[in-house]
Parts: sequence; C-alpha cells; structure tokens
Amino acid sequence: MDLLWLLEGVRSPFFDTVFQLITRFGEETILIAIFCLMFWCINKRMAYVTGVAFFLSSLAVQGLKIVFRVPRPWVSDPTFSPVGGAINASTGYAFPSGHTQNAAALLGSLGVQFKQKWMKIILFTLVILVGFSRLYLGVHYLQDVAVSLLITFAIVLFAQKVVTDEPVGQKGMLLLSSFIILCAVVVIGYATYLYQNGIVDPSHLRDSTRAAGAAIGFAIGMYVERIHIRFSPKAKNIPIQVVKFILGVVGMVAVQEGIRLIGSGLVIDAVRYFFVVVWITILYPLIIKRFFEKL
Repeated sequence: MDLLWLLEGVRSPFFDTVFQLITRFGEETILIAIFCLMFWCINKRMAYVTGVAFFLSSLAVQGLKIVFRVPRPWVSDPTFSPVGGAINASTGYAFPSGHTQNAAALLGSLGVQFKQKWMKIILFTLVILVGFSRLYLGVHYLQDVAVSLLITFAIVLFAQKVVTDEPVGQKGMLLLSSFIILCAVVVIGYATYLYQNGIVDPSHLRDSTRAAGAAIGFAIGMYVERIHIRFSPKAKNIPIQVVKFILGVVGMVAVQEGIRLIGSGLVIDAVRYFFVVVWITILYPLIIKRFFEKL
C-alpha cells in the first residue's frame, strides 16, 4: 500500500491520461482485435500459441481471484483514491491482475515468438507499462501485478512448447483441448459453489465465468479448426485482407450483440463469450476457406 500512496502523490492530469491509455492494452477489445488479425490474416501458429497462453492464464488468474477474494485498494482503505476513470474497467477482485495477465499473455506471447529484436522490445515494454499502469492508477497492489506476470509468462512458455508448426495429430489436439476445457469446468464449478452458497456477489464472478465460456469455445474451436478446417490466413493482396478482417469483426460484433439482446447474467455472459470465440475459431474460418481462399 505504501507504493500506491507514493504513486498517488506524484499523479498529474497528463500522466493520468497517459496511463489510462496504456492500460487499455490490457483490455479485451484491443486484444481480441489483435488476436483476430493474427489468426485470420497473418500467422495461425502464432495465434494458437497466443490463444493457448491467453485462455489458460485467464482461467488461472480469474480462478485465483475468486479463491483469494482480495478487495481492491480503495475498498481496503477508503481514504485511498484511485484515478477515477480507471474504476469502471476494474471489475472483480484485485489479486492477481487481469489486465496485466491479458497484456502479458497476448503481447508477451507475440514478443516471445517474433524474431525481430525491435518488436520484442516494443511488446515487452508494453507489457511492463500495462502492469505499472495498474499501480499508478491505484487499482492493484504490487503483488497483484507481479504474480500475474509470473503465472502468465510460465504459461506462455508452456504454450510455445506444446503448439508446433508440424501437422498436429488428433490425439494430441484432443488432449490439449480437453485440458483447457477441464480447467474451465473447474473454474465454473467453483464459481457455482460460491454463487449457490451466497459467498460471493454475482458481479464478482462475472469475469471468471466469461473466461471459462471463452476458454471452452477456444478449446473446441482449436480442435475443430486444426483437425478439420485448416484454412489459410494468406491472401493475394492487402485489400482482400482488410475486407476479410473487417467482415470478421462485423460478424463477431453481431454475434455478441445478438446474444446480449437475450439478457444478461452469469450463464448468458458465459454463453455469449463461448459463441463469440466459436465465431472467431470455427464459423468465420469456414467462411474464409469457402470464399476468401479462392480470391
């Protein structure tokens, strides 16, 4: 807490704005866009490494959040004030940091895979800055950020090892997908226990159930695409890639908003995230294979 008070004392409107912009690299909108661009248009193997790292680390971090249930700094100490604009995006519990995990999983896994030194420097610097932004904005403790980085980078190295360029056998893909689904089921089971016994407010379980729904969608999508679909992300020219990316994003938003019309709640949110990821990994790849590979 002493570090947060120290940073609170050196805040300024300029740096408040800068770090609120930097912290957005840990939010799902930007990261999903980067993942889709990589998966649909650039390099599937890099995208799969990133996806495995992202969804497994998300399950780990969101699971730990509802296990330890550490309050946010301003909840533990009402005299402490975070930067106001950062509160709305700081949902759930504090430990570990979800924004840091998001950035470390996606940007960090890309940094591990890129061969260009300048790209590695940019990506890893962004990860560190996102982690620091969570401290500067006053929404996390140092241990939240540090543990999130350690867990996520360990999972990034695991993903880098298990996802290969070679054709993957059905048994190997089934094992990896089943492992991800098992982790998601454990998170859902524990969240259900907390909910049914009134231990945790449903609003604090939303991120964990969303992560589980998305992870199950990714596990199924990864298996189906790598074994059965096997689309190519390549295209003859950049304009085709731009059109392909835009149409995919429009479809993704339509799926998300269509399910949102049904209502909200832990189950519907989990289902919504499941189908959004299924669109990204199965449905749109089928469209790419059917139409865009012929252009």
